[in-house]
Amino acid sequence: MAKATISKKKSKKPFDLIMEQIKEGNNFLLSGGAGSGKTYSLVQTISQIIIDHPTEKIACITYTNSAAQEIEERIGHDNLIVSTYHDFIWDTIKHFKKELKDVLIYLVNNPDYKKISVPEEEIISDNYFDTLEDSIQYKEFARIHDGIISHDEVPVIAEQMYLKYPKIRRLLTDKYPFILVDEYQDTQPEIVRILLDHINDTSIKLVVGFFGDSMQCIYDKRTGNLDSYIAEGKISEIQKTQNRRSPKVLIDLANSLRTDGLIQTASDDIGAPNMKPDGTLKTGSIKFLYSKEDNIARVREYLGWDFSDSKNVKELNLTHNLIAGKAGFSSLMKIYDKDRILELKSRVKKRVKELNLNTQDLSFGEILKNPAMGDQTTPVIKAFLNEHKELFKYAKNLQWDVFSKMYIDKDQLIDDKKQSKEDAKKKGSKRDDLVKHLFRIEDAISAYRNGDYNHILRKTNFHITSIESKEKLHNAIIEISNSDTLSIGEVISLADSLGLVLIDDKLREFQISKEYIFHRISKVPYSNFKSLYSYLEGQTQFSTQHKVKGNEFNDVLVLMDNGNWNLYNFGAAFLGKYHNKNILNRSQKLLYTCFTRSKEKLAVFYADPSPDILRRAKELFNEEVINLDEL
Repeated sequence: MAKATISKKKSKKPFDLIMEQIKEGNNFLLSGGAGSGKTYSLVQTISQIIIDHPTEKIACITYTNSAAQEIEERIGHDNLIVSTYHDFIWDTIKHFKKELKDVLIYLVNNPDYKKISVPEEEIISDNYFDTLEDSIQYKEFARIHDGIISHDEVPVIAEQMYLKYPKIRRLLTDKYPFILVDEYQDTQPEIVRILLDHINDTSIKLVVGFFGDSMQCIYDKRTGNLDSYIAEGKISEIQKTQNRRSPKVLIDLANSLRTDGLIQTASDDIGAPNMKPDGTLKTGSIKFLYSKEDNIARVREYLGWDFSDSKNVKELNLTHNLIAGKAGFSSLMKIYDKDRILELKSRVKKRVKELNLNTQDLSFGEILKNPAMGDQTTPVIKAFLNEHKELFKYAKNLQWDVFSKMYIDKDQLIDDKKQSKEDAKKKGSKRDDLVKHLFRIEDAISAYRNGDYNHILRKTNFHITSIESKEKLHNAIIEISNSDTLSIGEVISLADSLGLVLIDDKLREFQISKEYIFHRISKVPYSNFKSLYSYLEGQTQFSTQHKVKGNEFNDVLVLMDNGNWNLYNFGAAFLGKYHNKNILNRSQKLLYTCFTRSKEKLAVFYADPSPDILRRAKELFNEEVINLDEL
């Protein structure tokens, strides 16, 4: 069955159509392409619901804490609750302690949910979690056997609870007659099923409104689109086809990349970002650049843009790994993403389990000497060990029972979801305690430079009680700021001794539980972290193509480099055909999202393209296809 869309009559704008659906008690979807003002429509809808239903609670859920904060800042009201998808759905189930335990036991024992399991236990008993001091806990990491779940497990557990317990469904609809979902395409399918499938048997009508763009679904295992629900008549789609951001050449390019039938037109609103003061549309420009060599410096030189203006100009890469070397934090990235000794540890750990070895009181080195262990190295690991003999010697002296539990992941380094002290209970940031400590140091320096002394007093351990203490603060900031020759470990000690950012219990625990990781990172030049800080705070021209989702810039350079990541194929996305439909779909959506970040100029660079890519580029870029080798 084809999906039905409410046709937009000339006299009726999308907002009027939304309010009609709400008045009739219908679920709805506002679909809008990039730059259409979806967040404005969301805020407009919330404001009107508050006027029409002043005593009713409204829930607004979105993808990130920062997006939730933005909505709260635009409209604040006692009856409005704004939170992330996961925090919202967890808050609706967390008080049902017995039910949580029962559902988790069911999922652990169900072979269909392989990622929710207890190590070395095929089937667990009904009273497995009865010894927990508290209920099931939601944290940044998962340790199922201890009753600790993470971000990934919450939607799965919540869906089972909504299916099994009618009282939870009733409590949700009693509390929130209106639930509005921002960036719906990024929700987990379980959350959509809860809202549209599992609470329809309640007597109280719930209106669910979705806002988003299916073409901007660039994350794996997300909802993507609501086509099946539209076809079934469970929701009505309203299209917002205007584009207030982009000049015409960019709108035409974006339309040629869309695969869902939504065609955007330039906004005719006076004062829209893509309009000139005289009411005419901005011209804009698009260019497809290519050469045999992957020479980004040459691309930048040709464009002549001010890449130091990080607020208005961005260079988009597919992965953080592609950026790390350019931005100056490659040493940290190599540790968090590809530490070969930790890779060896994981291989040894698997072998220890296979052999069922008794490892009590043994060091990593003693485990390696066991004849039954065999050679667990690979050529890459072996080369690393030969290059880092002292580091390997240090690791071999560590107690196996502690070392074997050490875990590191690049999200702990480069995750950019900010988490304030006030949001400490939320699960927004994956940064580890060492990275968080370093951010406190650099935050203090940044605040001092900006004259925000209240931030320093609020966020650090420093106390200003006299002129002398002000001078001490100034000297501390200057000393740390001039620390280009110091290591990360030396700066941590210096900030502690100067009384700026003291070494706290969390960092001490990190030093103990992740001794090897701290030892290695502490030797890295602090300048590496300063570069990372600038990058994550948006102070550089570099960004990943995922990180800028929802943002906009005057000039955007997109580098069409897969970065050896086989989840994407930009050549296939360009041509619109590939044997793997998932990779094709994922790549097309990422390209659309990247290309639509620009408000004025877009440049795309492709190294050594095929004749087919060049033919397609000439179709998409109006012959603005430039061979840098011929200049």
